[in-house]
Amino acid sequence: MSLKNKTVFITGASRGIGLAIALRCARDGANIVIAAKSAEPHPRLPGTIYTAADEVRAAGGNALPLVCDVRDEAQVEEAVEKAVAAFGGLDIVVNNASAIFPRGVLDTPMKRFDLMQQVNTRGTYMVTQKCLPHLMKAQNPHVLMLSPPLDMREKWFAPHTAYTIAKFGMSLCVLGMAGEFRDEGIAFNALWPRTAIATAAIANILAGEEGMKMCRTPQILADAAYLVFTQNARDFSGNFLIDDTFLYDHGVRDFDAYRVDPTQSLLPDFFVPDEGYPAPPGVEVLEINP
Repeated sequence: MSLKNKTVFITGASRGIGLAIALRCARDGANIVIAAKSAEPHPRLPGTIYTAADEVRAAGGNALPLVCDVRDEAQVEEAVEKAVAAFGGLDIVVNNASAIFPRGVLDTPMKRFDLMQQVNTRGTYMVTQKCLPHLMKAQNPHVLMLSPPLDMREKWFAPHTAYTIAKFGMSLCVLGMAGEFRDEGIAFNALWPRTAIATAAIANILAGEEGMKMCRTPQILADAAYLVFTQNARDFSGNFLIDDTFLYDHGVRDFDAYRVDPTQSLLPDFFVPDEGYPAPPGVEVLEINP
């Protein structure tokens, strides 16, 4: 299955994981809607919706850069309307936009709590809601959340309750929407990385320059997302996927190609369950207590 002429609406696609997914889909000749806030260059974060659009076109896709804050209902509605007007419909929605502030209760200001809930859970819910009428008309509609498996153990909540609530809220949307829209044939799935991913946001907030060497590149999530989109939507919904396990199950064997520095150990990501998602043979991740 090819994504040629399919329209893919991606939030937060001006850089990082969202841009990597956009470029992978663009290689098939897809229409990419780059829905993000970054219209002007940021001093610490590379890329804008316009530079992302240039990269998408260079990769072989069509691009529509749109300023869209997923917290603003009017902006989301306008972005969806412009996307449909430009490309005639929607086939795939990627809820990638996310806010992260992994701190304890006493160290999390309420404005940070609100931001994470508004961008992650509410933003995912609202973008999906506005896109659904158009997805119902698509031939093989997919909605993908960049969010973790639902593993309700204390160890994932205790260090950063607010952040965990926000990310799990995205996954709860998968759980509910997959069931609600199963008869309509719309697939809802979640995808999450086993390891830390080398993005500017992670470098600034968590890992730093040395930590980035212990990450994988966003390409692993792009390849996994593409594999999701090429599944039959009626048969593949309600799944919570870990990137390398999913890719291994579909024939991928070279995971060193995704490493920033193959000589460094891999940093684990948050929220990867201890059971049910075995690492591929040869993949070793540092054991760090959350």
